[in-house]
Amino acid sequence: MKWKKYTITTTTQAEDVISSMLADLGVEGVWIEDNIPISQEEKEQLFIDILPEIPKDEGIARLSFFLEEERDESETKERKVLLSRIAEEMEELRAFMDIGEGRLLIGESEDDDWLYKWKEYFKPFSIGNIYIRPSWQESLPKEKDFPHVITIDPGTSFGTGQHATTSLCIEGLQKHLKTGNRVLDVGCGSGILSIAALRLGAREVVATDIDPLCIACSKENLERNGCFGVTLHLGDVISECSLREKITPPFYDIVVSNILAEVIVDLAPVVKEFLLPRGTYIASGILKEKEDMVVSAMKTAGFEILEIQDKDEWICVTAR
Repeated sequence: MKWKKYTITTTTQAEDVISSMLADLGVEGVWIEDNIPISQEEKEQLFIDILPEIPKDEGIARLSFFLEEERDESETKERKVLLSRIAEEMEELRAFMDIGEGRLLIGESEDDDWLYKWKEYFKPFSIGNIYIRPSWQESLPKEKDFPHVITIDPGTSFGTGQHATTSLCIEGLQKHLKTGNRVLDVGCGSGILSIAALRLGAREVVATDIDPLCIACSKENLERNGCFGVTLHLGDVISECSLREKITPPFYDIVVSNILAEVIVDLAPVVKEFLLPRGTYIASGILKEKEDMVVSAMKTAGFEILEIQDKDEWICVTAR
């Protein structure tokens, strides 16, 4: 499959408006390049360990999108109509805001490998007795070396297992999960923690996420790994009473959540409702500097802190 790259050079002020305009015209996905510094808050939300060094922001942005190369005359006509609409919309925008150069440039045809370049950086690795491999890698380790294998494709969701917070959660499950336990995975992402829980002997796993893309990704990975003991729910357990009623009772031996410190603070009293007496809460996604905030919230909710593990700039709090 061949693709054509289209790029609009504009201003950072206009990039959101133009992205929205392209979406309205049916363009799925825009690649934005600018030099706007990443804030500390964005760093935490994106799980970026080190803020990248970027050139000075000069207010210029490049918006690129990719469309399949036309296969016949009909598709060529449709493409001309689309590009004409984009040009018209750009001129209308120019009348009331600064869009800078605002020109649409057509790049050379490219193979669809650009869609999968990130896969070069996802290599097989292990966490304890679990071997995690990308879905596109066919070879398997010897069973005596790794009794548990997880095949994962994160798609657009967070969670290959390589990030410190995910591996900390898996290590927590390896230490505290007992065969036959019921597990609740709050913020399941790619589904990797749910799969790990089943591999380690959980009898049943219930998983939730607020993002429908994560639910879809988890479903695919669960099927890919032959894991059918997981029930997926879309929604926010903090704000949706109806969702909380759906997932309890019965109650859980372990709740695991790999989210963000601020969300874990709000989750603490809710998670307590889900757990059996002396049940275990494994929570990560917490920067070291926010440890005290999370620990305080857990203690206020009635938890006893069992241990705090750290890796890189992140910590995992395990409580009872």
